[in-house]
Amino acid sequence: MTKAVQTSGTHLRAVSTALALAMVLVPPVAAQGQTYKVLWAFSPGQDGAEPAAGLVRDAAGNLYGTTAFGGASDWGTVFKLDKSGNEGALYSFTGTDGDGAEPEAGLVRDAAGNLYGTTQWGGSASGYSGCGTVFMLHKDGTETVLYSFTGTGGDGANPYGGLVRDSGGDLYGTTYYGGASGGGTVFEVAANGKETVLYSFSGSPDGQFPDAGLVRDAAGNLYGTTQVGGASDSGTVFKLSKAGKETVLYNFCSEQNCVDGAGPWAGLVRDAAGNLYGTTVGGGDPTCNAPWEGCGVVFMLDKTGKQTVLYSFAGPPDGLSPLAGLIRDEAGNLYGTTIRGGDLKCANDLGCGTVFMLDKTGKETVLHNFCSLHNCTDGASPVAGLVRDAKGSLYGTTAGAIAGGYGYGTVFKLTP
Repeated sequence: MTKAVQTSGTHLRAVSTALALAMVLVPPVAAQGQTYKVLWAFSPGQDGAEPAAGLVRDAAGNLYGTTAFGGASDWGTVFKLDKSGNEGALYSFTGTDGDGAEPEAGLVRDAAGNLYGTTQWGGSASGYSGCGTVFMLHKDGTETVLYSFTGTGGDGANPYGGLVRDSGGDLYGTTYYGGASGGGTVFEVAANGKETVLYSFSGSPDGQFPDAGLVRDAAGNLYGTTQVGGASDSGTVFKLSKAGKETVLYNFCSEQNCVDGAGPWAGLVRDAAGNLYGTTVGGGDPTCNAPWEGCGVVFMLDKTGKQTVLYSFAGPPDGLSPLAGLIRDEAGNLYGTTIRGGDLKCANDLGCGTVFMLDKTGKETVLHNFCSLHNCTDGASPVAGLVRDAKGSLYGTTAGAIAGGYGYGTVFKLTP
């Protein structure tokens, strides 16, 4: 079964350590390239380092994101990359008592241009002694900590995932730890800063350690994943009603050899019919990546709770271990990233990751293999998902350094 990575210092580097233990079989899978461009390469200076989250794009084409490290105090940044390729840190986290530290999640943006996000550390105490924050970055660059987690008294601790915001300005998210049983929470932070724990995970049978953010339907129900827990301790898809009732919609590794997937680290995307789509880091083809019971899957869960594996990853030169979620276009095609797989010249034959497309028939196409350019100048190991513009171009980030020292990460664009 896929087990949770226990955080020591930083969740991002713990992910790297866990995935480095995997073994890979190599079936032949064809890959196709797109027009790939690095829009920005991070350095260890003021601009940030190692982005672990995806991007948000405004109407003018500017991109906004976070880095887990770097900045003025090396506790991470919120950055902006404009259409001309100019990058700047809008805010550098200080890690001091009261401020956040090491944001691993992406951002949400309101109509006024304010940004909202989470940090996994800081807040109630400085640095790694704190339990994380929910923050707002005003359009003028000033930061407000809306809530600091304490990890005590049933409160949550260490939010790794991002936020979803409703029309009234209330924010919803998850914490990896904390809650009544220590297995993580679903929380709400109201527009006035009041925090409410909507649900505390216990492990079995309801799931444990939610790593990702949530998706919300028009009725106010929330949907998400837990990395472990559930009937087989390999993760769940859950629904939390507006009244606070939690329902496990699916337990992973419920089929022999975990062919249905195991260990969903990422959140979900929901279509107009109410079907949910996501990824698992393990499970799938049992002949691939045996210690992790497969190289991961793309799955669909319909409204009745029936799960369908849309694609099982096969390992290099195909993708391996998708940590990030998916995006979906108008035609129903799915796009995502894998942290490993792709070009076998990279990272001890594990590969440095891919960008892939999965069409409605289940055909997978590798759009880009990372670390395919000289000295890995194209980046390595994308931890986060993608954002797509009206012309079909894809934008994303690579964490870079977790692939074995290949720089400090990039922002990239893939043009069809």
